[in-house]
Amino acid sequence: MITISEILKGSDYNLTQFSNDKIIKLENSIIEKDVKGKITPYINCIVRGKEIKLTPEEIVRQLYLMVLTEDYHYPASRMELEYIVTFGREKKRADIVIFDKDQTYTPYIIVELKSPKLKDGKEQLKSYCNGTGAPIGVWTNGESISYYHRKDPNFFEDIPTIPNANEKLSDILSERWYIDDLVKKDKLVNERKSLKDLILEMEDEVLANAGVDVFEEVFKLIFTKLYDEMESGRKRDRHLMFRNYGDTETELKEKLQSLFNEAKEKWSGVFTEDAKLMLTPSHLSVCVSSLQDVKLFNSNLDVVDEAFEYLINKSSKGEKGQYFTPRYVIDMCVRMLNPSDKETMIDTAAGSCGFPVHTIFYVWQKILESKGLKKSHLFTLEQKPAECTDYVQNKVFAIDFDEKAVRVARTLNLIAGDGQTNVLHLNTLDYERWNDRTDDKDWLKTYSQGWYKLDDLRVDSKSNRDFKFDILMANPPFAGDIKESRILSKYELSKNSAGKMANKVGRDILFIERNLDFLKPGGRMAIVLPQGRFNNSSDKYIRDYIAERCRILAVVGLHGNVFKPHTGTKTSVLFVQKWDDVLCPKKDDYPIFFATMQEPSKDNSGEKIFVKKGDYPSIQNNVVCDPPAHYGVSPKETNEYLLDTHGHLIVKHDLFNHDGLTKDGIAEAFAEFAKKEGLSFF
Repeated sequence: MITISEILKGSDYNLTQFSNDKIIKLENSIIEKDVKGKITPYINCIVRGKEIKLTPEEIVRQLYLMVLTEDYHYPASRMELEYIVTFGREKKRADIVIFDKDQTYTPYIIVELKSPKLKDGKEQLKSYCNGTGAPIGVWTNGESISYYHRKDPNFFEDIPTIPNANEKLSDILSERWYIDDLVKKDKLVNERKSLKDLILEMEDEVLANAGVDVFEEVFKLIFTKLYDEMESGRKRDRHLMFRNYGDTETELKEKLQSLFNEAKEKWSGVFTEDAKLMLTPSHLSVCVSSLQDVKLFNSNLDVVDEAFEYLINKSSKGEKGQYFTPRYVIDMCVRMLNPSDKETMIDTAAGSCGFPVHTIFYVWQKILESKGLKKSHLFTLEQKPAECTDYVQNKVFAIDFDEKAVRVARTLNLIAGDGQTNVLHLNTLDYERWNDRTDDKDWLKTYSQGWYKLDDLRVDSKSNRDFKFDILMANPPFAGDIKESRILSKYELSKNSAGKMANKVGRDILFIERNLDFLKPGGRMAIVLPQGRFNNSSDKYIRDYIAERCRILAVVGLHGNVFKPHTGTKTSVLFVQKWDDVLCPKKDDYPIFFATMQEPSKDNSGEKIFVKKGDYPSIQNNVVCDPPAHYGVSPKETNEYLLDTHGHLIVKHDLFNHDGLTKDGIAEAFAEFAKKEGLSFF
């Protein structure tokens, strides 16, 4: 009888990695056949279902097939031998392929036996894994064995073994990421990328040809990742789930769908109950690998904001002349109106909720300081004192007429309020028709909590016109006129000096009147307006209307580049306080704070300009980084860029002092003016 040792004699193959039981079992299965007068060993192959000549390489293959079927429990039906891998016009054959159990034509594990030299064998194996997308590779010559996890085309990681048929690769990999790992390795900080850029890359590589609504699918992924980060931020020993730890594409999609479902349940009213991830497993896998090393939560969520602005502008917002307000302009307004946790606040043209969210952060910081608590690196992530959540849930409101913007805004506010939000999908100007919405059961299902709280702030329970808010901040859309006489008839500013109603009125003009109706006496407002409203002689009636009802506190002229690339319209921010016998007694003559932004903050094409170390030589101990090529700055430039405490670049403006890293600006000057004037809110 022919023995295995006889067949192996003179070859480079060895069987030390296999058990004696398996070697004996294989030897007892040898079939001796007479081939051209010579006794030749054959074996009945369990995968191919036919007799195969037993060469040294085939012995190793058959023994490893025993290991796969008996020890790892992979059925022969999931395997193929001599699997063809195509490289252009060249075709090669992989020794053993195990297919994905769900995607039955997709290679999952590739085993290479051909070359007794590890270096050659591994290179061949890597090319097969890259050529097929298989996440796992095994190389063996019968004596030694190596297992690899293909993390990306250029990186194969050694792993201790392969999963059995009932396990996932993720079950046997020890690597797990926690929120602290994400803080240290955040791609946005370490690679100086922006979330918007990652989305543009995903669009180029995957999303453009995926046949899905890009806004919806990216929104779902960001929504899910925000939830994952928040859960791990609050339970520091929980590992992040929005990662591929070696999952197959199908396993990853199942895991992400489950995480998305949890997020929907926690933060309801953004997606329908039956919403699902629509990307294919392979497309989803690419997107997850792009986003998994990014920390979305930041001290002010501006990382997420920029991405949402891009997505929403792509779908609809730009057409209506409604652009997201840069975060540095918002922060200036918040600092100048100095809100407290006892005051109610609303944004009537909320967009992604920049004014409300930054008002929340400003007030939170005051609450934390009053309790002797420090603002941590994960400020937006961690559980807050009860006063912080109470403030979000009961004092902060927002309205917008763009449904996509409302859903984004609700997400950001739901996070801040830990599950509740007062962001409503309504047309601010057409308040007469609000009752059509509030009578709609589907609308109420999503917005009832916020609506009932807003309802309590009405001056008259039968009218949606007048409210009792302490603070209003808004950047209403400039573009487009309102022409409906039904709406125009409700506004004094739609009439000329002779009392005759105009045929059309600029949207922002009606917003001025509407916003003042939201404020109680003594309430204060910041509103972004086209510069012409302050200069044009034809708009004098608007200025007279405002002066009659309010004290004009300040006018801050913004640089013409602030809203680029969307619009080059020159704008100013108007700050007013409604007359009130106690909070703001009426005067005929009083000083007004005027300021003009000198730093452009963006270049003529709308790209942000960032602070360099040399810009503020008197300010010491600044954290710096090398200039990032990504932002259009040549790495050869010698100037270094300042980073904030989160490792992010700082926009160069003169609106306020950025965390002590830049000089005092307009907001600080106004605070001095307000104290000197004895204004009620400083």
